[in-house]
Amino acid sequence: MTTGYILIAAILILGGVIATVGDRIGTRVGKARLSLFNLRPKNTAVLVTIFTGGLISASTLGILFTADDKLRQGVFELEDIQTDLRQKREQLKTAESQKSQVESELNQARIAQAKAQQELQAINQSLQAANAKQRETQAQLNRTIEQQAQTQTQLQRTQGQLDRVVSQYQKAIAELQSVYNQRKELQAAVELLKTERQRLYVEAKKAIDEAKTAIEKRDRELANRQEVIEARDRKIAQLDQLIQKRNLEITAREQVIAKRESRLKELEAQQQQLEQEVARLEKYYQSYQDLRLGKLALVRGQVLAAAVVRVTQAAAARQAVVQLLQQANRNANLELSEPGGNSPNVELVRVTQERVEQLSKQIEDGREYVVRIFSAGNYVRGEKQIEFFADIARNELVFSGGAQLATTTADPKNMTSYQLQQRLEILISASQFRARNAGIVENVQVDGTFLRFVAQLRQYNQPLEIKAIAAEDTYTAGPLRVKLVAVVNGQIIFST
Repeated sequence: MTTGYILIAAILILGGVIATVGDRIGTRVGKARLSLFNLRPKNTAVLVTIFTGGLISASTLGILFTADDKLRQGVFELEDIQTDLRQKREQLKTAESQKSQVESELNQARIAQAKAQQELQAINQSLQAANAKQRETQAQLNRTIEQQAQTQTQLQRTQGQLDRVVSQYQKAIAELQSVYNQRKELQAAVELLKTERQRLYVEAKKAIDEAKTAIEKRDRELANRQEVIEARDRKIAQLDQLIQKRNLEITAREQVIAKRESRLKELEAQQQQLEQEVARLEKYYQSYQDLRLGKLALVRGQVLAAAVVRVTQAAAARQAVVQLLQQANRNANLELSEPGGNSPNVELVRVTQERVEQLSKQIEDGREYVVRIFSAGNYVRGEKQIEFFADIARNELVFSGGAQLATTTADPKNMTSYQLQQRLEILISASQFRARNAGIVENVQVDGTFLRFVAQLRQYNQPLEIKAIAAEDTYTAGPLRVKLVAVVNGQIIFST
């Protein structure tokens, strides 16, 4: 809120100052009767007033757009945001209509499933009736067999009477014939019952098979319908996920709007940062003045000492750190001493025991590290004490031999020697940029004869591709040796 008041006050003050200056300029132009663009003095004063008013408006808009990104986006991107919001809402309505349609289809499928279950129950009832009929037939067959057993028992009893009564032989023969005839009739009835039983068995088996076939068919139809229902359920789930995703996007949009509103609260912190930045720029300006006067000897980030170390004990690590800091102190004495004089061996680098212990603990695990000591600021000749910072990195393989670092194209036929050389310098600078990003501080070294490569490049009359590749395996300790190769259609023509 305070930042907004400050911004409004600054705009009002700036507008008043510009209006006052414009009025003074217009008054002086009118009194001096100056003429611009062959206009009358009065018209010239009006023109100056118009220019002043335009300057007020332009400065006001410039301050507003510079101070508030949300205002600038709201002015220039409001229509795009509203269009995007309308599209998201239309997509949400489409997804909801699709969800309703899928739900109606799911209800129809459930109705069809219930109907199929009713038909299956009817088939099961028919199968139970067939099984009951089969049981009745089996009972009737059992009764027929019992009658046959009784008839056989009666025949045996009659034969016994025939043996005992010889005198009644004729009569017994007649009775026997009669019994024999009855036996034939009974056997015929038994055969008929067997045939009927077989026919009923076949019919029952056929009915059972048909019922099983119908049941399997209904099961397949139910399985297919179940798959359709599951597919529709999955589709509904996907639509639900899409709707949730759309809702999340709308929520994210609302959060972005809220963040834009909270941006006003950060202006006060930014103002403090700007004040700190002004103080830092004043310090840089002083360093620049020293540089112009030729007094600046050390620049921020300059390497004072570097070494590759591998230790396994705390004592050895401490000794390595102390030696590296001593080397950095000697190099700082050489840089900060006056030209032509002897470099004194004074303690310039501010070192504390805590700092030494901290650096020692980072390298005492037995691995190979690259330790570099950098200047923490800009220092002129005659400084009595300087600050430093250390960088410790694993000495690992960064670029394998033959790895491509950067590439460019050139047409020696249509380019001057200066343009070719500038193109190669850009290629080497890109390789240097990749090396620094990978942690290699030392400068790139071109492998081979650079001038011979440039001469060969000038003699070539066709467009070609120039690549910078690593000449050998390069570790964090550096340096990076670069080999330049000229390639046409994937074939290397010449190289450094």
